[in-house]
Amino acid sequence: MDQNTKTSSRKKFLLWGATLLSAITVFKFIPKKETPKNPTVKMLSQDGTLVEVDIEKLIHGRVDKINDEQLKNWVTKK
Repeated sequence: MDQNTKTSSRKKFLLWGATLLSAITVFKFIPKKETPKNPTVKMLSQDGTLVEVDIEKLIHGRVDKINDEQLKNWVTKK
């Protein structure tokens, strides 16, 4: 009788192990719902820290090109 209970408990253990393993495998294939995240861009601030800025906050308009004279006077010499 003692041999029968050992075999029975071993079978139960293997059955529960197989069930647990298959359940974990099934949960891997279920897609997770992610919250929609605004796309961001990493930029450096003036003090040198890295910050993330929403793309919506950046200016999307056309920037006028500068001419040569403005380029020469852009950098101030001390």
